Amino acid sequence: MSLVSPLARARGLGSAGHGTQHWWQQRLTAIALLPLSLWFIGSMLVLDGADHAQVTEWLRSPLPAVLMLMFVVALLHHAQLGVQIVIEDYVDPEWQKIACIILVKFLAVLVGLGSGLAILKIFLGL
Repeated sequence: MSLVSPLARARGLGSAGHGTQHWWQQRLTAIALLPLSLWFIGSMLVLDGADHAQVTEWLRSPLPAVLMLMFVVALLHHAQLGVQIVIEDYVDPEWQKIACIILVKFLAVLVGLGSGLAILKIFLGL
C-alpha cells in the first residue's frame, strides 16, 4: 500500500510533496556553477600576481561584479542544499536535525549577505 496519491505520483512528488523541487534546485545550481566556476578560475588565473588595486579595478566593472554575485549565490545555495541532504540522512534526533538545518541555512545567508555586501561595496567604490 502506497501513501503517495496517484496525482502526486504523476507529478513526481514524494509523500512530503517537495522532494523533486529540492532535487531540481540542486541540479540547476550545479549546471549554473559549471560556467561560473570556469569563469572564476579563469579570472583568478588572469589576475594571478595582480595587486589589490588591479583586482579592485577589475571588480568595479559591471560584468565581473554581476558574475561574482551570481557565483557566490549559486555556490552557497548549492552547498546549503547538499549539506541539508547530509543532515537529513545522518542526523537522527529530529530536534537536532531541525537545529542543524536552520544553522546551515542561517550561515549560508550570513555568508551570502557578507559576500554580496563586499562585492557591491567594491563595485560602487565605497
